[in-house]
Amino acid sequence: MRTKKRDYEKLTEANISHVIELLEAEKPITKKQACEILNITYNTTRLANIIKEHKEDIEYKARRKAEKKGTGATEDEIKYVAQSYIDGDNVSDIAKGIFRSPSFVRGIIERLGIPKKYAQTDYDGIRNSVLPDQCVSDTFEEGEIVWARKKNYPAIVIREHTKPMKDGRTYEQKYGCKCYLLYTIECTDLSETLFPQLEFAGGYHSCMAYDIGSLRHLEKYVNVLSK
Repeated sequence: MRTKKRDYEKLTEANISHVIELLEAEKPITKKQACEILNITYNTTRLANIIKEHKEDIEYKARRKAEKKGTGATEDEIKYVAQSYIDGDNVSDIAKGIFRSPSFVRGIIERLGIPKKYAQTDYDGIRNSVLPDQCVSDTFEEGEIVWARKKNYPAIVIREHTKPMKDGRTYEQKYGCKCYLLYTIECTDLSETLFPQLEFAGGYHSCMAYDIGSLRHLEKYVNVLSK
């Protein structure tokens, strides 16, 4: 039976590893100090169980990674990587989930042609991002799930803007490509908001076709509305 963890306790992998290093140092800290660092009640039996489970987890992960070393990606792994990355998980966490290296995960992402997801605070990265060749398309269908490059999120195509602009020309006549109204799908946890019934948040915006990425080539692997 695994040790139960309380929300206020600092039982992250990094913190437990830090405590183990301090306990096994040449001049070790006391078990009481170890409990304080982990923010748990002073209990040597529980401390020992936390350390034991942590070391077992490390050994298990190392064994699983060794078993998979040199083997190709399975269909399930490819689907897991594609879905997790589209949903916003970072490469390191995805790699841990399948007992692979971050470079292995990045290789899958690049081969599949998944648009790169940037941190929302990385304004330069988002502004200068380039869609993979597999995502390039001139036309999109109403209701199609796409990648909104400038918004850094998947989106739903609402409709194409076909009405002429003030100068009488359509977007395609003026800019050489179509323009679409999109609804951005910002996957987030809405359970603690006034709208817990919603699966995702987002907003409407217009986007030129060259800034929209097709996800048709990923239909075999990804359901971007899974959250």
